[in-house]
Amino acid sequence: MVRPLTLAASLALVLLAASAASAAPLCPGLAGVRPAPAALQPRIAEAFGVAAEAAAHSVVRCAGPTLMACTQGANLNCGKANARRALPGAAAWCRDNPDSDFIPMFATGHDTIYDWRCSGGKAVAGKTVVTVDPQGFVAENWKALP
Repeated sequence: MVRPLTLAASLALVLLAASAASAAPLCPGLAGVRPAPAALQPRIAEAFGVAAEAAAHSVVRCAGPTLMACTQGANLNCGKANARRALPGAAAWCRDNPDSDFIPMFATGHDTIYDWRCSGGKAVAGKTVVTVDPQGFVAENWKALP
């Protein structure tokens, strides 16, 4: 005799199926950087130690089979790192501040990988201050999702 499922059992099966679907592997098929699906946002919030609301502004990408996430913030770059050694904003800063021992990030951009200073009115890229991953992103801003 086949018994009809109880409401609780039916609900449990639906939730289990939804959970499995939200955890379905996105990688390696996900191309580029994309907004984080809502189903992943709780995992992102936990990984970064931020409120769930902050995870709503996150993005994801694949690094081979690994799903990576970045939570965008005022000073966090989730796009590609900028490894150029000549930046128009830095050059403009140095024209106005010819011997400044630093160039602020509002002039260089938050995506630069270098520490910048001025020398004789020219912008000079100093040491590398962040790690760039093999795909060209700032490694410190991205976390693998379990």
